[in-house]
Amino acid sequence: MKIIKLYSKEFEKLCNRYNNRKKRVTECVSRIIEDVKANGDDAVIKYTRKFDKVKLSARQLRVTESEASGAFQDIDSEFISELKNIIDNVTKFYKKQVKGKKSWRIVDGDGVVLGEKYEPIEKVGIYVPAGTAPLISTVYMTVLPAQVAGVKSIVLCTPPNQYQTVDPHILAVANLLKVDEIYKVGGAQAIAALAFGTKTIPKVDKIVGPGNDYVTEAKRQVFGYVDIDMIAGPSEVVILANRSTNPLFAIKDLEAQSEHFKGLPILVTTSKPLAKTLKKEVANGYIILAKNLDEACDIVNRLAPEHLQIMVKNPQKWLKKIHNAGAIFLGQYSPTAIGDYVAGPSHVLPTSGTARFFSGLGVEDFVKSSHIISYSKKALEKAKKSIEKISKLEGLNKHMESIKARF
Repeated sequence: MKIIKLYSKEFEKLCNRYNNRKKRVTECVSRIIEDVKANGDDAVIKYTRKFDKVKLSARQLRVTESEASGAFQDIDSEFISELKNIIDNVTKFYKKQVKGKKSWRIVDGDGVVLGEKYEPIEKVGIYVPAGTAPLISTVYMTVLPAQVAGVKSIVLCTPPNQYQTVDPHILAVANLLKVDEIYKVGGAQAIAALAFGTKTIPKVDKIVGPGNDYVTEAKRQVFGYVDIDMIAGPSEVVILANRSTNPLFAIKDLEAQSEHFKGLPILVTTSKPLAKTLKKEVANGYIILAKNLDEACDIVNRLAPEHLQIMVKNPQKWLKKIHNAGAIFLGQYSPTAIGDYVAGPSHVLPTSGTARFFSGLGVEDFVKSSHIISYSKKALEKAKKSIEKISKLEGLNKHMESIKARF
């Protein structure tokens, strides 16, 4: 690891690490999206053959019921039991979260009724990467909050393997969760197909899930035609540590983050001996020394990491000083890996400093609200004068006429 000075150019670069778009990727994705938009299944099949080296017909794009149920034959039955326990953990977390999104209304004495009506998004597309390895956990980490929110239709896209099928573990989890439709499509072409629809793949209202540079850029380009969860970059962890931190735990957690493609491990510590040890032991990443834990918390807030591990005594004390982090892990026995797989909250989290304004994937991402407004004649008459003044200033006289017509 490399020790960098606080407020140096390298530190500022780290704080402003949001992915710069690559012109080559942007242009390539734009061509793919336009092609899929214009040519539907034919374009999807063409790019599947080009990028995944798999030749499929339009009829083969969708995973059949027999393929999905047959996946269980290739999986250890004990693992299926473990999956059911994990699914239960994640479901419990999101059932707690959904309680905050209830419709409400207020009524005053003049007959004004104001409120909000919450409804789940109707159709959601989920992207599950499988390029270097199938991300099995992404299936339940994305599908479950959508289902708990009440989403009726879920469409899952994931790249096919060389045998023209999908990894059996992905299919088994999707089958356990009763996912409506699964398609053997990856990359930017999958995002374009979900955003605009083809003869085979339905158009959705929102797309969620992680992916490579091409998938991420495609999500950015289709935003507005559909909603998306976030623009995610490489995975990252910040460990907040001092002399009480177990060095072995910190080393292993930082190394775990380096397993991800372009994964970014960062240590923020008040301990020079710990910094010296980890500098030698961990190959990648950065170390930032702070004079005390208050300053360390300020550094963390500047970095706004995807994962934050507070590995000091009494981590709850310092939690209140953290304002920007996707997911926060408290104590020596709460490594990021527990959140990646079994704890409950989704591992789809804001990266690259975007935890300043994005949140981790949750039930609220699959719910939309409608404002409710109801006025009595008496209440409208009281508001008439204010509307007249503002509409006149804005040059919108017909707005005022629509009010006057009622009197």
